[in-house]
Amino acid sequence: MTIRSFAVLAATIAIGWTSTAAPGIGGEIAHGAAAPFAVAAAQDAAPDFTGISTWFNSAPLRMADLRGKVVLVDFWTYGCVNCVNTLPHVTELYAKYKDRGLVVVGVHTPEFPFERSAANVQAALKRHGITYPVAQDNDSRTWDAYRNQYWPAQYEQIDRTIARLLSANS
Repeated sequence: MTIRSFAVLAATIAIGWTSTAAPGIGGEIAHGAAAPFAVAAAQDAAPDFTGISTWFNSAPLRMADLRGKVVLVDFWTYGCVNCVNTLPHVTELYAKYKDRGLVVVGVHTPEFPFERSAANVQAALKRHGITYPVAQDNDSRTWDAYRNQYWPAQYEQIDRTIARLLSANS
């Protein structure tokens, strides 16, 4: 699989998940209102991970550390049925493409107080077979940096270098 086809696949999957899960991405947003995805797309680079209380399956990550990779940021919480329904797809994507440069970073942003427990998050990771890095965003600071509004939500970041390679191969 070429870098171009890999990036197109990742983008298609990310947009497909987001369009079915987040109102506004699939066209349901009110006229004149901003779509949540447009915020991330309008920036030069994805916002950094901020206010993270705990990292699972990884040392703390920064977007700068992930240059040269295709990064899928997955906002979720283990108490959300829709989030849980997407996890098998995210973990399968990660397992299939992690050796080809895909990095998945889960951002667990709790909706309810019991979801703030690191032990509960760790148990959910084990239960769902999640081995990719997961940031525990208890204070919603990364959530706010992305201007995210819904669970689940996925954002992709393709490094400019990869984007130039893709456009050169078009």
